[in-house]
Amino acid sequence: MKEDTTDTIVVVSIHLAKASRLPMRAIDRGEAETGVGLVGDRYHGTRHRHVTVQSLEELRIAEEKHGRAIDPGLTRRNVTISAGALDRKPGARILIGATIELEVVRDAAPCKLLEDTLGRDARLALSRRAGVICRILQGGTIATGDDVTLIPRKNTPTES
Repeated sequence: MKEDTTDTIVVVSIHLAKASRLPMRAIDRGEAETGVGLVGDRYHGTRHRHVTVQSLEELRIAEEKHGRAIDPGLTRRNVTISAGALDRKPGARILIGATIELEVVRDAAPCKLLEDTLGRDARLALSRRAGVICRILQGGTIATGDDVTLIPRKNTPTES
C-alpha cells in the first residue's frame, strides 16, 4: 500500500475477493466496468454494489476508537483513498484517474466478518467510517497512485 504525503487524494490500495467470505487480495491495477463492477470481484455484475470505497483518514479515526491498527485490506472494501471525508449522501461523485466516475449509492455498514479479523468492537469503531457503496457510471483502468476527486452531492432547496 502506498502512503501519500501531499494534499492530493490518491488511491493507496485496491482489494478484490472472488467470492463472499473469501480473503481479499491486493492488486496494483484493475478494470472497472461501467454499470458492472470491478473485474474479478465478488460484486461484479450486481445491480448497484459495483465498488466500495474507504478513506484512510476515516480509518485512522476508527483506529483511535478501536485502540489498535486497522489494516485497510481486512475491512473488505475495494478501494482505499489517502484522505478525505467521504460524502455518504446518494448522488455524491468520486472521480478516479482520467476516466472513472463513481456515484455513491449509500453508506457501507461495517461487515459482520470484521470482529473475526480485527477483534471485538471493530464494527462499532467503524460505524459511519466504513466507507461507501458506489455504482460505476464510467469505467476504466484503476491503479494505485491514481488521483481522486471527491464531489459532494448538491443539496436540493428542501434539504438546505
